[in-house]
Amino acid sequence: METRNAVVAGQFYPGTRTTLISTIKEMVDEDADKQKALGIIVPHAGYVYSGRVAGATLSRIEFTDTFIIIGPSHTGLGKPLSIMTGGIWETPLGDVEVDTELATEILSMCKKLKEDIRAHNYEHAIEVQLPFLQYFKPDVKIVPIVLGYSSVEDYKDIGKGIAAALKKTGREAVIMVSSDMNHYEPQHVTKDKDSQAIEAVLDLDEDELISRVRENNITMCGVAPAMSMITAVKELGASRGELVMYRTSGDTTGDLDAVVGYAGVIITAMSQLVKLAKDTVDTYITKGKIIEPPEILTPEMKNKAGVFVSIHKKGALRGCIGTFEPSEENIAREIIINAISSATRDPRFPAIDPEELDQLDYSVDVLTEPEPVEDEDQLDPVKYGVIVESGYQRGLLLPDLEGVISVEQQIDICRQKAGIPPGRPVNLYRFEVKRYK
Repeated sequence: METRNAVVAGQFYPGTRTTLISTIKEMVDEDADKQKALGIIVPHAGYVYSGRVAGATLSRIEFTDTFIIIGPSHTGLGKPLSIMTGGIWETPLGDVEVDTELATEILSMCKKLKEDIRAHNYEHAIEVQLPFLQYFKPDVKIVPIVLGYSSVEDYKDIGKGIAAALKKTGREAVIMVSSDMNHYEPQHVTKDKDSQAIEAVLDLDEDELISRVRENNITMCGVAPAMSMITAVKELGASRGELVMYRTSGDTTGDLDAVVGYAGVIITAMSQLVKLAKDTVDTYITKGKIIEPPEILTPEMKNKAGVFVSIHKKGALRGCIGTFEPSEENIAREIIINAISSATRDPRFPAIDPEELDQLDYSVDVLTEPEPVEDEDQLDPVKYGVIVESGYQRGLLLPDLEGVISVEQQIDICRQKAGIPPGRPVNLYRFEVKRYK
């Protein structure tokens, strides 16, 4: 079995097990809420400069058995587009095994990739990620890929091949991009350039990313790996990106004249409920047809419940309609009916037109059964939604809405929505929601 020896231990990160563990421990958040990630971007400089960004990002994700790590080529050695399909990587924390099964499948799907250990032997971009992965999951496996100079289409094809391999094998893996951002310009210049590149990443727009990098001379070393990752995660159902942390080397050294930027990004999947809402609107707006629920319903779709579908365009509300209580045989059909209503029948907005579809974001709230409350003290604007009722008039407000910070606000808004005048006695109900994005 081929062994790839550690070549930057003691330089980019501590070279002894004890010191390495204590260093990483100071840079991670053991108690952070974790989410399922399809892709991430993590920097690869010396830990003293970029370790906190890497630690914060990895603290926020659920670990899979295997990480597909795509790094740039700093050395220029070996094949320009290379993969290892076997062997182990040594670090002070022990050996990391290459996931031969998944790597072999990726190689078969990516005709541009070539088996070549030479491209990996002295490349630090992948190596520096391994101790962090081992800290959280000692038995983690990897698929190491190095991308050097090639065409945009090659990078996209590799992304599509990675997604195809994951779909074919039914495997789950986090696609990790090892990349620093802009290099060796003043702090204010680097921050401005990096914000442009990060914005394109968060929008999951690989074409815009490479366009901005080229037009603005952004020296992001991992732009090619980022393009492949974005292409792959979109094939796998990605919905959004989140910037976890951004720092520069100047934040550590105090020298702001020539800094390197470091960004930690997480890209998450779209839930099946949200995907159903999106597919419903896309089909109805473009074809005028109402889709059927999936043949096999996920567990979240099988029950009956009230459902609200919210649509946003560039952060602003574009439609929100739902049902207080279930009116359909299951949540899937409830989503379909309310998604169409949100897109076309919200009286506050005109119906959505086809040109808007690629600018929309969706969320689905599934409601618990409303329960009566005797006192306003039993309400909480973050935890509970509210229904205010007077005769046949009823107004509803979902919980945890931006700008709504008091029970009094909740009730006043519900009265206004229902047309119930101030001072009229009302019945109050509360409910909880599970929000899907």
